[in-house]
Amino acid sequence: MGNLQQRIQNIEHDIQATCDRTGRNRAEITVVAVTKEVSTARTSAVLDANIQHLGENRPEGLLGKQLTIQSGAIWHFIGNVQSRKVKEIINQIDYLHSVDRMSLVKEIHKRADHVVDCFIQVNVSGEASKSGVTPAELDSFIKEVATYDKVRIIGLMTMAPFTKDVDEIRSVFRSLRELRDGISVKNLLYAPCTQLSMGMSNDFIIAIEEGATHVRIGTALVGAESEGDV
Repeated sequence: MGNLQQRIQNIEHDIQATCDRTGRNRAEITVVAVTKEVSTARTSAVLDANIQHLGENRPEGLLGKQLTIQSGAIWHFIGNVQSRKVKEIINQIDYLHSVDRMSLVKEIHKRADHVVDCFIQVNVSGEASKSGVTPAELDSFIKEVATYDKVRIIGLMTMAPFTKDVDEIRSVFRSLRELRDGISVKNLLYAPCTQLSMGMSNDFIIAIEEGATHVRIGTALVGAESEGDV
């Protein structure tokens, strides 16, 4: 896959080309480097390459890396989090991408010492293997969040099915955008919901075409430890 700088250049080229083609502003899109599968050393190299937004999906991975990386990073927790683990991470992160149940909202409110920027995870595809609020539940879920002022809903998150069917992937992303639009138009102070976290290494271009503001890119950006280089 080449070294880290080459991977970053390739991804940046693809993002800029997609923005040019669709009339989007490159500044609207945040690349979150998913570092969950790589070492602290490789994660530090990503940070040194001016990718500040780092994504982890396990408390131990996040907290372990933060022992070494104590400044300069913007931390995104992108995995499902058990309610009992909230107290370990919630004051260590800048964004939580996986709010999927009201018990989690309540625990965040209880444990956070600041307002936490959150994405609601929506199971747009309806796959049993995926977590998330259903589209039908979303409006009532948003309304209930109003009670908990430590939680600010800045957007929605989803994962597309693992398939080569571009139309199916696009449909999922487009549906999330439409759900987002339906909430953002309400101008809720506690749920501005202007952001869309969608798209990974294999489908981030489609996600950007459909309005993604945050793309979560793992191997295509950070590589793999087995490569032996950064």
